[in-house]
Amino acid sequence: MKQIVCQEPNVLEEKHTALPTIQEKEILLKIKRIGICGTDLHAYKGNQPFFQYPRVLGHEISGEIEEPNGFTAFKKGDRAAVIPYIACGSCHPCLKGKRNCCQNLEVIGVHRDGGMSEYLAVPAENIILTNDLSFEEAALLEPLSIGMHAITRSRLQKDDTVVVIGAGPIGLGAGLFAKQNGNKVIILDQSRERLQFAKKWTGADDIITVDGTAEKALQNKADIVFDATGSRQSMIQAFEYVSYGGTLVYVGLVKDNITFFDPDFHKKEITLMGSRNARLEDFKKVKQAIQNGSVGIESYTTHRISFDKLKDEYQSLYHPKENMIKALVTL
Repeated sequence: MKQIVCQEPNVLEEKHTALPTIQEKEILLKIKRIGICGTDLHAYKGNQPFFQYPRVLGHEISGEIEEPNGFTAFKKGDRAAVIPYIACGSCHPCLKGKRNCCQNLEVIGVHRDGGMSEYLAVPAENIILTNDLSFEEAALLEPLSIGMHAITRSRLQKDDTVVVIGAGPIGLGAGLFAKQNGNKVIILDQSRERLQFAKKWTGADDIITVDGTAEKALQNKADIVFDATGSRQSMIQAFEYVSYGGTLVYVGLVKDNITFFDPDFHKKEITLMGSRNARLEDFKKVKQAIQNGSVGIESYTTHRISFDKLKDEYQSLYHPKENMIKALVTL
């Protein structure tokens, strides 16, 4: 089978290898779609903090079951999506039901080889059947579930004003699900083009370009702020938007230290949260939202690349000719 390997930063190589050997608790998946996200792009550039090389990238995965390996819940040809977070099941957070932040967590495509391959062995417990979704819809369960998890974790109330910083794939998901919850939603980004897309796609009440005036416009006005940028400067600035008694949720990840002025933090009684990955219930909620037509998958996917051309065209994703929200690889 063919796979694309990130040998080291800025180097992709095409390799041919034997089919994976599936273990007792695994099934064999024939890959059909792979989403490309910020984690993949950062890893390619050497800026992903949980990454080691060489690695087959790709954790937004859908396909069809090639070998059920005795699991009666599945049959050959079933459509499936992958929950890429492999938990140990025995550490303290796992025993508390928080497998998304397992102490020994391994993420497919980050800590172990991922979906940029024609076949992949996947733990059966990490498979979601998606016979009622297209392969494209199934592959996008994962990034949208991260936004859903952030919403769930924030304990959002319907009368809360929500600010989402970053109109990328994750921020869009958080904005959409907050709006569908009945909240007032304001989205910030540096790109006017992305903001126009965000307003149309999420139904946001307002969009604001981050240009130095956003702080004054929003200072102390947001009950819940979601920062989905992965930018240290943005994550520090986000404290200014949070209202007294409000909550700041870091959805994005940066390989750096974050600082804040402690007297203001205490004076405003801010709740600061990290939101990592997603849980099974988040995937189920997103799957239901896609099924009932409340998620515009077709417009969310702005770029499509053939697996055969991936190695040669991957670099172009850093400077797309048109606004890129989500790139999807097709096999």
